[in-house]
Amino acid sequence: MHKEESYKPSNTGRLIEDALPESTRRFYWHRTEPDPEFLKLLKDDRYQPHIIFPGDRGGYEDRVVSQALNTESKIPVFIILDGSWRQAGRMFRLSQYLQSLPVLPLTSQRQSQYRLRKAPDEFHLCTVDVAIELLDQHQQAEAAKELSNYFACFNEQYAQSRRKTPTADK
Repeated sequence: MHKEESYKPSNTGRLIEDALPESTRRFYWHRTEPDPEFLKLLKDDRYQPHIIFPGDRGGYEDRVVSQALNTESKIPVFIILDGSWRQAGRMFRLSQYLQSLPVLPLTSQRQSQYRLRKAPDEFHLCTVDVAIELLDQHQQAEAAKELSNYFACFNEQYAQSRRKTPTADK
């Protein structure tokens, strides 16, 4: 997660951790001083990490895979870069410790359920939308539904808080 995202009440990345705490870890991005626990997990032989990022950009074609690498001995791990599109691009390009990971582009026709900001493209997904789609694509329908319901509540509550006006003191 980009450090600026943690201060935004509109951030959806934290919803994943809230709804699925047993299978989610949040790490703050540091270009030159990555979290040692994150680096340890990347090197753990039990896991096969994938970074979720568009596959149609130049310069890393050799790392793009069409589906999660399926090895019986390793658990697939999905790294979702949580930040604006610009921040995510910088996180992807500038993090040397991510450069050896396979890149899994998210192929989906899902439209974002995020109602707080307008996406530049109808198929641009926010962080929690990406997680829901990944869960659906990897046969985790129950977790996807739970996260989707939580996201719907978040959208509604946030929208209601924006509509409220302070009452005048009498």
